Amino acid sequence: MEDPWADTSASTTQDGSSSQPDDSRLGAAPATASASTSSRPSRLTPRRLVAQPTRLQAVEDDPLGPLGASAVSSDAALPSLGPPVPPVKELPLRTTIPTAAAAAAASAARRQGPPDPHRIDDDDDDDAYDQPTGPRQPPPVQPAQPSALRSAQQPSVSLEQAAKPNFQITVGDPHKVGDLTSSHIVYSVRTKTTSKGYKQSEFEVKRRYRDFLWLYNTLHSNNPGVVVPPPPDKQAVGRFESNFVESRRAALEKMLNKTAAHPTLQHDSDLKLFLESETFNIDVKHKERKEPTLGESKSMLSSFGINVGTTSKFVEQDDWFHDRKIYLDALENQLKALLKAMDSMVAQRRAMAEAAGDFSASLHALSTVELSPTLSGPLDALSELQTTIRDVYDRQAQQDVLTFGIIIEEYIRLIGSVKQAFTQRQKAFHSWHSTESELQKRKTSQDKLLRQGKSQQDRLNQVNAEVADAERKVHQARLLFDDMGRLMRSELDRFEKEKVEDFKSGVETFLESAVEAQKELIEKWETFLMQLDAEDDETVFYRPPVIEGSKPAGNTAVDRARARIDEDSD
Repeated sequence: MEDPWADTSASTTQDGSSSQPDDSRLGAAPATASASTSSRPSRLTPRRLVAQPTRLQAVEDDPLGPLGASAVSSDAALPSLGPPVPPVKELPLRTTIPTAAAAAAASAARRQGPPDPHRIDDDDDDDAYDQPTGPRQPPPVQPAQPSALRSAQQPSVSLEQAAKPNFQITVGDPHKVGDLTSSHIVYSVRTKTTSKGYKQSEFEVKRRYRDFLWLYNTLHSNNPGVVVPPPPDKQAVGRFESNFVESRRAALEKMLNKTAAHPTLQHDSDLKLFLESETFNIDVKHKERKEPTLGESKSMLSSFGINVGTTSKFVEQDDWFHDRKIYLDALENQLKALLKAMDSMVAQRRAMAEAAGDFSASLHALSTVELSPTLSGPLDALSELQTTIRDVYDRQAQQDVLTFGIIIEEYIRLIGSVKQAFTQRQKAFHSWHSTESELQKRKTSQDKLLRQGKSQQDRLNQVNAEVADAERKVHQARLLFDDMGRLMRSELDRFEKEKVEDFKSGVETFLESAVEAQKELIEKWETFLMQLDAEDDETVFYRPPVIEGSKPAGNTAVDRARARIDEDSD
């Protein structure tokens, strides 16, 4: 049995491994093998455990204390590596708001400059932490350049707008043709379009007023419920005057452009015939022979039993259409009153222009008989100024008619087109109810034949076919009435939007032309006043030359006055 007090240099653990006591924990220097063997006491005497005091020595030269390089390694062969570099902990990505200290540290790091992206681990420069470096200059910030890909792309549009053809129609070159009994004005209609339905992208034809009227009536009959832009009204007196011809030309041009911009009317075959046909009159006659009902609204609605000349009273059942009718009636009355007031204003401006012309003629006559040359020149200059004022008044009156007056007249006619669409809807309503009445008659005859038994089987089969046909007509008439109602709702919404845009543009143009006219008048008057103030300059105004001759004085007052002036000067 082994003595528990025996002095053993190594103890055996349960797993059979030996454990050596670690004296380095107590801070003592490690002992050599010979020293431990000589100082070991005998096994026969019990060992006394005496606590040895631990000595801690402070090393001033080593900043790491007893754990410095001398305590770590006692092998003289190993070179001294110096104090170890403290490990740098890799910080995870922060997903929360940093604290104030972290934000300050981050801003300080940004001031020192961004790190080199090509050096991830600075293993070669271990003293970078001990050697502070100065702040680096931040690199120049390049201005943001627009993306080439994004700038090259055009703003996206809807597929309907991309597929919608564009039209640019001009009506010009009005000239009179024909003899005294058949004289009329012919216009040149020039069209530029992106539509693939036309043979060319740019073409020109000749049309007269009745051709525009034919187009309007045809489009109305082909498209019931659509508000077709109307042509200007007829005029029997003064239809060859320049002002009237110009206003009619502008109205016809606006009619065609609005028709071509309409999503439904731009695909009508008759519009294509009007814009493109070189033999228009022949093509129209051929079309009328092929379709004898052309020009009447029966061309589409006759199959539903619509009577064009019906005079039965119609009671509107839809409150929305009832309110629109009242609104359109009030709008028409207001526009007619506005047009009347504008016609009066234009007439007054033309009267002022005429008065300015008469005043100019009187001043010119006075300047020719005025004896004082210093007064004849200003009078003649004032006469020329009044002539300029007359031209400004005439031009402003014409611009008022072509800018604002033509819009008022156009929307008065458009309201007439809307009312015509309302009339077509009323006819569709009467057609629906007339087909229903016809259906009831057929059903009554069918019931009578059914009560008579099988003796009238042939007649019963015929009546059954008539009832089925009447039901089909009722269904079609009801669908047509409902479709016209929905179409007219969208057409009236379109009418309201275009009305706001057209009146806004017309009022702006009207005001701009009025301002420009007043500026021109002020400039003319200021120039005239500056000439009057320049009294020392004798060449400012024109002075009529004095004609000397040996002709004896006559008996007129002017001759006698001139003779007295010559005598006084002598």
